[in-house]
Order: sequence, then C-alpha cells, then structure tokens
Amino acid sequence: MSASPERRLAVVTGASAGIGYELAKVCAGEGFDLVIAADDARIGTVAEEFRRLGARVEEVEADLSTTEGVDTLLAKVREIGRPVDALLANAGRGLGHGFLDQDFAEARKVVDTNIVGTIYLVQAIGRDMRARNAGRIMIVGSIAGFMPGSFQAVYNGTKSFLNSFSFGLRNELKETDVTVTCLMPGATETEFFDEADMKDTSVGASEKDDPAKVARDGFDAMMNGEGDRVSGWKNKLITAAASVLPSGMLAEQHRKMSKPGSAN
Repeated sequence: MSASPERRLAVVTGASAGIGYELAKVCAGEGFDLVIAADDARIGTVAEEFRRLGARVEEVEADLSTTEGVDTLLAKVREIGRPVDALLANAGRGLGHGFLDQDFAEARKVVDTNIVGTIYLVQAIGRDMRARNAGRIMIVGSIAGFMPGSFQAVYNGTKSFLNSFSFGLRNELKETDVTVTCLMPGATETEFFDEADMKDTSVGASEKDDPAKVARDGFDAMMNGEGDRVSGWKNKLITAAASVLPSGMLAEQHRKMSKPGSAN
C-alpha cells in the first residue's frame, strides 16, 4: 500500500460489523487509508466497500483474542511500512447468562478478546507512536464498565478494565503528542446481543443507539484529543447515576435488564 500525500493510516479492529464497521467507514470518508481486522470472512467484503470510498485498504482475518492473531495484524502493518496515525481498538465480545452457567472457554474468550488482545495491540502500536511523538489511540470501552454486570459479569468487568486502562494510559502519555480516547457507548443496534445470547433480555429487546452515530461521536472525540466520550444523552444520565448509586443497587438494576427471560 503506497501512501498518497494527503491520506493518513488508521488501524480498526472488529471492523466487519457494528460500531467497528462504522468507525472504519468514517475514517475512510475522512481521509484515512485503512488496515482493518476481524475474525470472520466478511472483512473482505467490507474492505471493498471502503475502497469505493477512496481509501486504500488492507484487510486481515484473524482471531484477535490470541497473540498469534494480533501478531498477524501487526505483521500486515509492518509490511505496509507506513506509520499508524490512528489506532481504533474496537474488537470485543460479549456473553450473557449467569457466570456459573457459562462455558468457561467462552468466558475466557471474552477476557482474551476484550482485554488481552486489546492491550497487546495497543502496546505494540503505541510504542511506535510514542517513538515518533505522534498518533491517536481510541479504545472502545462501555458504560457497562460503570455497573456491576449481573448476568453479564465477565463482560462488564472487561469494560471496567478498559475504561480504567484508557485513562491510565492517557495520563502516562500526557507529556507527549499521543492522545488516548475512550469511547463509551451504551446498548447499540449491532449483532452483539445475538452473539451474546441475550435476545430474550430486556436490554436485548429494547430500542438501541445507532452505531453510525456512536462511531461519529467517537471519531470526533478522538480527533479532538478528548479523554473520553459517552455517546448519547441517556447514556450520560446512566453514567452520572452510576457514580453516586450504591453498587448493590446498580447490580439489581442490571439484573432487571440482563436476566434471561426479562424481555417477557
């Protein structure tokens, strides 16, 4: 992929659908070439869509819950030989039902995707950004990270980690020109609730946010160098309440949203 004089390079993970797809689409429309990654074959189809927007695009199909999968993505970035101007670490996985009823291999994959693969990728690309004192990092956390996640305990725990990690890394880099932004969406109209087996829950059946709007909010926050962005006024109210309500009350509220069968 040769560079055009005016275009920058963005790496977007989880880009085959949902918020990640919309983030990559915004980047392509805003003058970025792309390296996009996901763990399913649709990544090749969406790459063609983004090329039609004028972007040079390289796609990587890899399991980003593994270091080998992240290494495959990093190898593609090195092969291109261009600096990464923006890293949008969006790849994530959810899992519903009570923790004791979950398959542990599936629960571990949530942790490995949301946390381990994310911080491995951020460290590798972030080191290069720091070395040249330029770059933007977006980490997709969630308002779920503010609440004890009854019937979604592992997922909410991983998002709490990412929210905290983003602020810590941002502070570590405050004397550089590398920025870190945490995008914290609420329930969004994506495949998440199907894949997490949560369609029969109250939150799964409810009206959700538009992923294109969420992505635009996040992109703008990243380009402005903001530390965080909660997308949507309802989600802002939720996070404000979460900062003052007792954890037990928050867990009970989450139970009403996420307990299997609560949509009925």
